[in-house]
Parts: sequence; structure tokens; C-alpha cells
Amino acid sequence: MYVAGIDIGSMTSKAVILSSAGDVLSHAVILTGTGSGVAQKVLDIALEKAKLTQDQINYVVATGYGRVGVPFKDKQVTEITCHARGVRHLFPEVSYIIDIGGQDSKVIRLGLHGEVQDFAMNDKCAAGTGRFLAVMAGVLNVGLNDLGPLSLEAKEPAIISSTCTVFAESEVVSRIAEGTPVNSIIAGLNKAVAERVYALLRTKMVSQIKLKEGNVVLTGGVARNIGVAKALEEKIGFPLCIPDHPQLTGALGAALIAIDYI
Repeated sequence: MYVAGIDIGSMTSKAVILSSAGDVLSHAVILTGTGSGVAQKVLDIALEKAKLTQDQINYVVATGYGRVGVPFKDKQVTEITCHARGVRHLFPEVSYIIDIGGQDSKVIRLGLHGEVQDFAMNDKCAAGTGRFLAVMAGVLNVGLNDLGPLSLEAKEPAIISSTCTVFAESEVVSRIAEGTPVNSIIAGLNKAVAERVYALLRTKMVSQIKLKEGNVVLTGGVARNIGVAKALEEKIGFPLCIPDHPQLTGALGAALIAIDYI
């Protein structure tokens, strides 16, 4: 028997197909875009990789920003629950999840058995999200995937004091006019995202579950930005756990939940 998890995010959509034993058979990531049918498209890609047909999928759980609009879902589950399930499957000892997605950033605190105990989310402002970095990449005329490597070339990060995307964009334009090296500007932007997310993490620190190496996981598309990851590690004081495919934890968690229903 086979199951699928579908995670429709604001910037990318993901699918994971599992066997009933929990083995990953395939996965896919595509841009969400503005067109319809993105859930079907990403599932079709994953099905082709797994050499399966949709009729062979016994249960589908949808999650993410666009989960309501997945027409073939059997159940929809919040992204908080799905990220918790997916991350705990990969990292059984984790206590904190930092997820930086396209539209929001969130911190999830887990209990001893992987249950969600608390969470905080920045979903009212683009600062500290993938959208913030995408806008800045456009201003700087660099690829989004280049933001991490380029920032590591900087001698020191430029100061980006604005947390608002609009004002930060003006700051970046001013830094360019002043002749500040582009890699320094990018390092400053990555540092600004890290500081915003770290502030969110601090709201969920409690004495019972202290931050320590091995119990903090970074997920989401921005986890692929090594500049943000390193800036966060400097703030926290130790290396973060990062999955091989940090964008897929929500879809993986959705698929694992689907197994519970077959």
C-alpha cells in the first residue's frame, strides 16, 4: 500500500510518496506559481519517479498554505503538526524546529514524545522569510540560490537595520549607491533574517527544554541558504541539524500521518 503527502506552500509545492512501511519511494518540489492544478502537477512528478499511478495511492494528506485547495486529498492537516511529525521522524531527539518558508517563519517546541507543545509564527510580515530574500535577490540582480555562497565571500556583513521589507529594500539601494560590496550586502541580509528568526526562537525557550547541540533543527527552503544557516548558528552558539531535503519535512510528515489511516 502507498500514501502521499502534499505540501502546498506560497513559493513551492512538495510531494512525498511512502510505502506503508514508511520507506520514501519518491519526492518532488516545484514552484507553486499562480496557476491552478499545482497539487496535481507535483503529485504526477512524484508518481512518475515512483513508477506508480494515482489509483495505487491509498491515502493522501494535504498540508501547507494551499492545503484546502487540493482536490484529491483524503485529509488536511496543519503544517505545524506535519512539520513536527516529519522532523521527529528524521531527528528523534529534536526539541525545537525552526522552519523558514516562503511566506512565514515559525518555531515549534516539541515534547518528549514529539507532540507539539507550543509554537510561534511570523506570518504578518515578510521579514525573516523566503519572500524577503527573494525580493532582495531581485533588487541585487542575483539568483536566489546564490545568496548563501556569495555571503560567505564577504569580509563583514553590511548593516541592514530595517526589519520591514519595503524599508530594507530602500536600505539595500542606498548601500549599493554607497559602493558597498554586493556580497557584504547579502551577508547583512542573511544576518537580518537570522536575527529575526532567533528573536522568534527566544520566545519559545523554556528552562525545561534548553537549547543544546542536536536538539534544534532548521527546515524550509531558506535552510538551503548556507549564509542564513551559519548566521543562525552564530546566534545560537552551536551547529544546527539540517535535513538533506529541508523543504520536504512538511510533506514527509503529511505522508507519515497518511500511513495512520490505512
